[in-house]
Amino acid sequence: MTVDELMAVQPVIPVITIEREGDAIPLATALSGAGLPVLEVTLRTPAALACIRKMSQVSGAIVGAGTVLSANDVMLAREAGATFIVTPGLSAATVAAAREAGIPILPGVATATELMAGLDLGLDRFKFFPAEQAGGRAMLDAFKGPFGQVKFCPTGGITLDLARDYLTRSNVACVGGGWLAPKKLIGAGKWDEIGALAKEAASLKRGG
Repeated sequence: MTVDELMAVQPVIPVITIEREGDAIPLATALSGAGLPVLEVTLRTPAALACIRKMSQVSGAIVGAGTVLSANDVMLAREAGATFIVTPGLSAATVAAAREAGIPILPGVATATELMAGLDLGLDRFKFFPAEQAGGRAMLDAFKGPFGQVKFCPTGGITLDLARDYLTRSNVACVGGGWLAPKKLIGAGKWDEIGALAKEAASLKRGG
């Protein structure tokens, strides 16, 4: 899949930090079954790569790796079965590694300077991160004039209500949401509750 195709699948991409390999399949099943098959698993825990392998076995799930910080992370994620890469910042070496591996990448940016560096690399689809801390919706509105061709996936500090507003903007293709799989619900195995959150997010409308 291309980055555009991934961003078009659903309005919200769950951003998942998972501690236990045993939670991977039920979590992916709950999210995918509720209408959110594209899943970003952050490489923030020792279990992350193993969880990507497990989640990739769930029918219909499209599993990628987030918090990818280096070319080596790209290789490890690809070997684990990740089908896309998300980074918190812009790294030419990481972009090159993803291209060499034949895997789509959504790099993070927070400033106009980073956006221009990304455009120089031939990119025009970015994660806007950390969205709320970096200026939020006002910043995205400001980007629209000089960077009209760019589409974003804002991530960071976004809630369900904020997501509704972000998604009204023409330069927002989707948003990233950590609220869909909170640590407390994963730890308690509350898959039905996570599924309900996912279903609500999957119903959000895009437009602008």
